[in-house]
Amino acid sequence: MRQTILGVFVGLLLAGVGMFWWQGRAQVEINAPPPPEVEEVTFDPEELPITDPGEMEGPAPPEASELTREEKRFFRYDRNRDRKITRNEMLSSRSEGFRKLDTDGNNLLTFEEWAVTTATRFDAMDADGNAELTQSEFSTSAPKPSKKRTRCSC
Repeated sequence: MRQTILGVFVGLLLAGVGMFWWQGRAQVEINAPPPPEVEEVTFDPEELPITDPGEMEGPAPPEASELTREEKRFFRYDRNRDRKITRNEMLSSRSEGFRKLDTDGNNLLTFEEWAVTTATRFDAMDADGNAELTQSEFSTSAPKPSKKRTRCSC
């Protein structure tokens, strides 16, 4: 019973505050200054300037740079585009070769198996030992092209 009375009282209180707020807004809008008068402007079609858009030249469109296959491969690993691959970038993007990295052959790849193999591969590519790969160091890890087998023309 007490909660019902309290709810009705709070509801009436909020309704009263809303009415005072609404009336206060109405007073401000009534006493607002009138909008400035705008002169009406008419245009005569003969007075408008005429140009031939055929003479206009815009800026030249930007040219897209062609990335080599190796540069595309490099940028798949270089997430922050600083032209260096850190160990974390290399480890974070190596998610496809899990089956090849299964050292114990149990068809389950633990993170430790994957991280050890990837870290070893990274260390082998890092020729100067600064824990960052330049593009030339990274290019040493390029996959060898597969030999196309020609069919026998029997």
